Amino acid sequence: MKLRTKVQLSLAAFGLVLLAFAAPSVFAADKVDPVADAKAFKKFFYEKFPKLKPEDFVNGPYSMNEDLYKQWQEKEQFPPYEFALEAGKEMFSKPFKNGKTYGDCFANKGIGVRQDYPTFDEKEGKVITLELALNRCREANGEPPFSYLRDEMASLTAYMAFTSRGKPFDIKIPNDPRALEAYEKGKEYFYTRRGQLNFSCATCHVQSPGERVRTEVLAPALGILNAMPIYRSEWSGMGTTSRRFTTCNSQIRGVPLTPQDDEYRNVEYYLSYVSNGLPISGPGARP
Repeated sequence: MKLRTKVQLSLAAFGLVLLAFAAPSVFAADKVDPVADAKAFKKFFYEKFPKLKPEDFVNGPYSMNEDLYKQWQEKEQFPPYEFALEAGKEMFSKPFKNGKTYGDCFANKGIGVRQDYPTFDEKEGKVITLELALNRCREANGEPPFSYLRDEMASLTAYMAFTSRGKPFDIKIPNDPRALEAYEKGKEYFYTRRGQLNFSCATCHVQSPGERVRTEVLAPALGILNAMPIYRSEWSGMGTTSRRFTTCNSQIRGVPLTPQDDEYRNVEYYLSYVSNGLPISGPGARP
């Protein structure tokens, strides 16, 4: 049975869950409850996959399929992201032309801080992702920004993720109406259907994790960002969170946004927050 048919047949059962998560059309800060959202989100996945431990979800499709899990264990002996990790470590420690380094832009010199991103900048009133923070660091030190999609940015975030492996996501939402609105807009984007296929992010990653689309096993939304950045066989290389978002939009025949657009940053804020407590596992590898 094709995925689209399965999705249509499951709409009635999924409707109550979607209503529990869906964002209101008019923003009202006093109606936003991220804590309750995260609790309901996790409860849904834990009940849908009762055999999985919470920390298993960060392994994406490998936690959904026994054969894939075995392949993943073998792959981790010589991980395909290893070269990017080494390159990222070298870039991270190499001084800029002015003598400063990336470490000068982050708490704890940038080591073991991945789990704190994205964060909300109360002065600017916007979500700041790790990718955005890295490029701002470069520009503040007289260096040109990197592409948000792959290569250098993927390598840098791979190294920073590696220094945080095992640390639980700890995303904070301050008591600021702007932060709550950013979170709520991210949730709304996640559940809104778009593109010629009329799919939302949730169509694949909440309704259908574990299902196959062609040769790909769909990953659960819970913990999906904990493994970023990732090496994908489909890409034959590394990709960032920005690349994953734009690729998803293209796959549903929608129009991708500009990398690090406010909407992408907001959805990253939402997805990261509802995965709070699950360990960072990046960099990762996916089929």
